[in-house]
Amino acid sequence: MGRLRTITRRSFLVGSVAVAGGVAFGTYQVLRDPKDPKIETSGTVMNPWVVIDQRGVTIIVPRAEMGQGVQTTLAALVAEELEVALEAVNIEHGPPGEAYANNALMIGRDYDAGPPSGIGGAVMGQLPKILGLQVTGGSTSTVDAFDKMRHAGAAARIVLIEAAAARLGLGPDQLRAEAGEIVATDGRRLPFAALAEDAARIAPPKRPALKRPGEWRLLGKSQPRRDQMAKATGTASFAVDIRLPGMKFATVKRNPHLGGEMRAFDASAAEAMPGVVAVVPLDDGFAVVADNTWLAMQAAEAVTPDWGPAPYPPTTDAIFAKIAEAFAAKPNITARDEGDAEPIAAPTLSAEYRAPYLAHATMEPMSAAALFRDGAVEIWAGNQAPIMLRDDAAKALGIKADKVTVHTPFMGGGFGRRSFVGFGVQAAQIAKALPGTPVSVTWSREEDTRHDYYRPGALARLSATLEGGRIARLSADLASPSLMGASMRDMTGLNFTPPDRTLTEGAGDQPYAIDAIRVRGFAADVDIPIGYWRSVGNSQNAFFWESFIDELAHAAGADPVDFRLAHIRPEHAPSADVLERVAEIAGWGRPKPANVGRGVAFTHSFGTPTAEVIEVIDEDGLIRVARCFIAADPGLVLDPANVEAQLIGGAIFGLSAAINGEITFEDGAVVEENFPDYDVLRMPTTPTFEVALLSTGDRPSGIGEPGTPPAAPALANALFDLTGTRARQLPLWRAFDFAG
Repeated sequence: MGRLRTITRRSFLVGSVAVAGGVAFGTYQVLRDPKDPKIETSGTVMNPWVVIDQRGVTIIVPRAEMGQGVQTTLAALVAEELEVALEAVNIEHGPPGEAYANNALMIGRDYDAGPPSGIGGAVMGQLPKILGLQVTGGSTSTVDAFDKMRHAGAAARIVLIEAAAARLGLGPDQLRAEAGEIVATDGRRLPFAALAEDAARIAPPKRPALKRPGEWRLLGKSQPRRDQMAKATGTASFAVDIRLPGMKFATVKRNPHLGGEMRAFDASAAEAMPGVVAVVPLDDGFAVVADNTWLAMQAAEAVTPDWGPAPYPPTTDAIFAKIAEAFAAKPNITARDEGDAEPIAAPTLSAEYRAPYLAHATMEPMSAAALFRDGAVEIWAGNQAPIMLRDDAAKALGIKADKVTVHTPFMGGGFGRRSFVGFGVQAAQIAKALPGTPVSVTWSREEDTRHDYYRPGALARLSATLEGGRIARLSADLASPSLMGASMRDMTGLNFTPPDRTLTEGAGDQPYAIDAIRVRGFAADVDIPIGYWRSVGNSQNAFFWESFIDELAHAAGADPVDFRLAHIRPEHAPSADVLERVAEIAGWGRPKPANVGRGVAFTHSFGTPTAEVIEVIDEDGLIRVARCFIAADPGLVLDPANVEAQLIGGAIFGLSAAINGEITFEDGAVVEENFPDYDVLRMPTTPTFEVALLSTGDRPSGIGEPGTPPAAPALANALFDLTGTRARQLPLWRAFDFAG
């Protein structure tokens, strides 16, 4: 994409379109109005985000709740301006609809992002709407919603006041919104529900005035998570919990050689098992439908398949040899090319690094329910892309998109995996094979692990020259399969790889002042399904970059924090402030016992500079990850407790992968099956955390992913400090013995 510039509010307009017999007001892009979302309600649809009925106020949240607390924060944006209590509102996920497109997906958030580049920047900001990208991902949910949902709440409040003014014969200045009512200065009160129908006929203001931060009562303060109680008590509903009259249960089994065909299968033994309803062919496998999920899984094992071979090398070593071949080709992207960085004659230091393929390993495996009848299908699936699911299901079933209804319940983790909606399409296809019978489809954990869209494996070759204790020249070549290329093939069927900044993000976009620097990305031709893993390219490239920076600091005889600050402070002061803050809370530089190691790492990602210090302890030959300190500046902090939780969750995700995560291949199939061989941090092995938040902006930046990239290099650097052994390959368990 190159460096996309941030779109200003001038690129938006506040308009109105008809929605379900009411009026919609919100923030829309300038090219065209979005299609009306189909909101099913017996109440009044005030706009795509606000519905009022006798229950009170329902806030429609267009982003999926997968544990990140987004629905609470987004609902608070509306509730703040609408003057309703957050605990009093109902929260529902929005249906597929262009009004809910995530316009922040294509807005650049580099540390040096300047003003938008005129009409080009405006058009890029509108592409998600044009393409129907109603996507939860990229740490963009709050960034995208910050203006839209506040505008929606403010505009709804204003027309409710105008409706009350007409009814009471008072001026709007004599009325205020309070706790779901319009209150007059003389004490009279009218509930929102009594005014909603009249208010929906009033044209909303084009630019409603918004509260200043000093007037906020919800935003900027920690709020109880609205999904917390239901999840803690087991009453929250996930896709696997859907129960409909006459429901049957299914599982799938697909070719373990990813991308290979299913030549044939013999299902006679499975079909003879009591309670098995049907065996349904799929493109690269089959589904078994039975009276319960366990029976379906047992019957799936009784099917004898004839699988075709994989289209990639059969072993892990052969796959990485294929990735290494990319270095001999032309680079796909050059992220930085300044000064004379190539060739580096007699570099001070050269290093090669390797990061493995990784699974998402969501706690809830892929699951969905579907009911096909009368030429239409209804789908319940925890997904990150409802429009995509709707359209892909329609295409697969040969029906029109308006014949597909998509429900998005809570999901037990996403991390990018559920933006690939094929599991929901599968459920629709299975349901079509049994018209009139609702079907609940659950993948086994083994199927989920072996048929992920993996974080791609990656290699890095770096070299640098030091002069006067500073980096004089640095060259970084990074190779991995291209996510953009894979996406183009999925969307268009074309074997075309556009310039892909995910190949270099986390390295080529970091705020280091280096006079001569070149960072290039090479796209490897390995046909293994890959996808967007939490923090995307930053996850592996931050490990490469920050490990190498640490090596350079030690080669220069410098303190690792001071060495980084010397290069970051001249380039980007806010990033330097974050690094100084994490050093402060970690007590960096203070004496420590001989059996303790400390490591530091910094990454600017998703608009948020984030630094982490990891402390490890040698306990009788076993290494325990004891403490993790995090500092971050997410611009404007809307919910401190949730921001802190996201940073901690991101770090745990990154540490789990750094220590244990690895997908390997034998005979063209994935070796790992379940958590015993793809482990994650458990409570006894998880460090304690201390988080410091800086809040120096007037808008929020991303927070769901920035905690992940610094985790692996900070840990690797701490292990070097403790043991003197430098880790240049993940996972770390291969070189170090961890407690637990």
